[in-house]
Amino acid sequence: MTTSQPDTQPDTPPEENAPRWGSYVAIGDSFTEGLWDPYPNDPDRQRGWADLLAGHLSTRRTAAGEAPLEYANLAIRGRLLRSILAEQVSAALALEPDLVSLIGGGNDILRPAADIDRLARNLDHAVGRLRAEGIDVLLGTGFDTSGSPLVGLTRGRVGVYNAHIWSIARRHGAHVLDLWGMASLHDWRMWSSDRIHLTPDGHRRVAQAALVGLGQVPDDATWDDPLAPLPPVPALDRARQNAEWVRVHVYPWATRRLRGRSSGDLRVPKAPALTPVQSDLGTD
Repeated sequence: MTTSQPDTQPDTPPEENAPRWGSYVAIGDSFTEGLWDPYPNDPDRQRGWADLLAGHLSTRRTAAGEAPLEYANLAIRGRLLRSILAEQVSAALALEPDLVSLIGGGNDILRPAADIDRLARNLDHAVGRLRAEGIDVLLGTGFDTSGSPLVGLTRGRVGVYNAHIWSIARRHGAHVLDLWGMASLHDWRMWSSDRIHLTPDGHRRVAQAALVGLGQVPDDATWDDPLAPLPPVPALDRARQNAEWVRVHVYPWATRRLRGRSSGDLRVPKAPALTPVQSDLGTD
């Protein structure tokens, strides 16, 4: 006669054990490629939140006696969602990872004619493909653009897209990186001069938010704490800054769009193959 053993709890909470993912592929656009967060020892090479996340997960694995995380990053700046889904999802599936982060649609939403419901249907199908192969998926909401001139006009569309993302995550059992909910990202010091991409500190904080989205304990308990407030910018200085932003960043973007060009034309993924994470990926 055998006696069933009572259920026992692990000695440490699950989040303190090695992350269960042995391989991770990041796909998307410039946000996931890592603009503008250059490696400290290689300024021509972009790092970004996904590289940092891979570093954090790998460090936790090796600390628990597991092999380093294997990581690939297929994201390319300027990509629309259809390109991400048509090209990068299939490439990610071929690598057979345990975890995929799939964040895209921001470049589409910048276009006033974007069909948000269609974007969501296509994203839903892609998440279903990944989950059907047993791959865990990390989605990401759009940012709250309420404080941005011009880009703030997309806030309503971003909000609808975010609602779809939460529904897709619930339907498929995916994780969500809640960028909309990050209080620290309302500070312009988290954003580069183009007001579209994050600074290194912004990417560092997003990497911590990604850990939270994956059910992991963040390394930094203050990861979303606001910065000390700055004195208000005089109206004339603010107007000059906005005019400079339009001249330096908005006009070139609009010109590329009219010509049917993208900042990612002729670019290839920065890390197309799964390789063990190097220690500098997790260096802040």
